[in-house]
Amino acid sequence: MVRILLSTRLGERRLTQADLARMTGIRKNTISELYNEIATRVSLDHLDLICEALGCGLTDLLEITPNAEPRVKTRTGAPLLGKGGQ
Repeated sequence: MVRILLSTRLGERRLTQADLARMTGIRKNTISELYNEIATRVSLDHLDLICEALGCGLTDLLEITPNAEPRVKTRTGAPLLGKGGQ
């Protein structure tokens, strides 16, 4: 699962969503979707602009955690194994 940590990063810098929209030129609705973690697609250009505006790296903005249930299957239909073949 990919989590977007925008709300945390904005809070640390005491910036609002509107501040970030003004700084980056990204639509307020798009910022809101990222902030509330309801975005289903994210533009690489937007991520680049946000990282630049917040002075952070991509790993400061996104967090990846394992899904409770595997979502990717092999050709045989079996779930794909995690790291290390476990």
